[in-house]
Amino acid sequence: MSSDATAGAGADDALSETARQAAKRRTFAIISHPDAGKTTLTEKFLLYGGALSGGAGSVKAKGDRRGTASDWTELERQRGISVTSAVLQFGYRGCVLNLLDTPGHGDFSEDTYRVLSAVDAAVMVLDGAKGIEAQTRKLFEVCRNREIPIVTFINKWDRPARDPLELLDEIEDQLVLDPVPVTWPVGDGDRFSGVIDRRSNDFVRFERTAGGATAAAFEVVSAEQAAAVAGGDWHEAREAVELLDGAGAELDGKRFEAGELSPVFFGSALTNFGVQQLLEAIIAMAPSPSARADAHGDQRAVDSGFSAVVFKVQSNTDPAHRDSIAFLRVCSGRFERGMTVTCERTRKTLATKYAHTVLGRDRSTAEDAWPGDVIGLVNASALRVGDALHAAGEPVRWPAVPAFAPSSFRLARCRDTSKAKQFRSGVRQLDSEGVVQVLRRPEGGESSPILAAVGPLQFEVAEHRLRHEFGAPVELAPAPWTAARRTDEASADALRAMSGVTVTARDDGDLLALFESPYWLARLESDHPDLTLDRLIGEG
Repeated sequence: MSSDATAGAGADDALSETARQAAKRRTFAIISHPDAGKTTLTEKFLLYGGALSGGAGSVKAKGDRRGTASDWTELERQRGISVTSAVLQFGYRGCVLNLLDTPGHGDFSEDTYRVLSAVDAAVMVLDGAKGIEAQTRKLFEVCRNREIPIVTFINKWDRPARDPLELLDEIEDQLVLDPVPVTWPVGDGDRFSGVIDRRSNDFVRFERTAGGATAAAFEVVSAEQAAAVAGGDWHEAREAVELLDGAGAELDGKRFEAGELSPVFFGSALTNFGVQQLLEAIIAMAPSPSARADAHGDQRAVDSGFSAVVFKVQSNTDPAHRDSIAFLRVCSGRFERGMTVTCERTRKTLATKYAHTVLGRDRSTAEDAWPGDVIGLVNASALRVGDALHAAGEPVRWPAVPAFAPSSFRLARCRDTSKAKQFRSGVRQLDSEGVVQVLRRPEGGESSPILAAVGPLQFEVAEHRLRHEFGAPVELAPAPWTAARRTDEASADALRAMSGVTVTARDDGDLLALFESPYWLARLESDHPDLTLDRLIGEG
């Protein structure tokens, strides 16, 4: 065989290996309204994946009990809610799962949006007693806009719940999504004993475990035996399943991947009921990484040269070393630790010696990674959210990650002038991470920036981190603005001459006009259509 033929065969082998590795990956997020059980479900996935050796944790840890792997920051432990997204990688049944746990609270929608730019599917968690809630709708719309297929998990079925058919109707009516149950509950509350698997018509009967700290044992009971085991609950569940069968509620993989249909599972993350069935369904149903559209709309195949997108930057994941970590999703090709990659925005190269796989705050060295994998680059301080990384000779630019429309504003000032340097450094870091948007006026500069956020909880996070991580006690004073619009330099000159309007700049060069009155803004938009006043994402 000639040397050219040998080289060609080697290239073919490399391409097939990339495609083979990509097919083993599932990269997905978990989304929900606060308190629907999202973080508990995340913890139980890790339990079933063997990533937790000491048993599942508790969001609100008590005494000596450990906290959850995904809610690991001090503020999250204090509040018992997710305030930042967490990256968790683990294996299950020969597949590599990259799970991204997202904040459920609406004030952190921007962080969730960025995370959803890095996944191929999502699990939507609903509370069986509450159904669709406000934040559920918002997160679902983000998934729809990004064409992300959704698997639905109706949680907390070990507690009193609404009629399951009523919940399905609500999903269909409010989300315009066709819900197709794959499992159906037998009983609810204390009588919840298992589910009917509609694919086999078997009864999957669960056994409770102490505190849900270990995997729930289950047995598969035939339909003939189920009546004796579950009695009236079984007959009621069978009648409902027969209604679904008669209505033609069948799973269609193409409609699922198109975002028109959602497979539905019932269970209880707290008791582990139905968790294993859901996890196996993610492997069977969620799409593996595929070609990704670049900023020009061209599809970049998974077996192209290495490329990745930075979707999150987080500092002080290791407080002892005050480090920073940039999280990137591999989009194509093979990543090898130590390889030199280029940041398309800056056109500068960076080494990747300190690359890690991540499980919340815990991390280990990543020797390689494949399409769909999420890895962290430690102390890659020059990287920002949305940056495209690629191997030499394989340039790529991804669509921009847009900022959300801020509706809350604060004037920031360092309480201790001797800590001014730490204050400026901390504000710049929070801006690069997207914790808050940092806006500056010529008269305010670095010493008195404006912090802008989707919701006020973001300011609590910013204040906490500036004080505890950067040693900069900060005063956040109320500000008069209520709305923001993106503008340009030509319009900015006219806006600066108007009362009730303040023109500010972001580090990326964008100009934002801030308005004290929504009525004045509406009047300007009506009377001066020539002015550039563009809406931002997330404005409702």
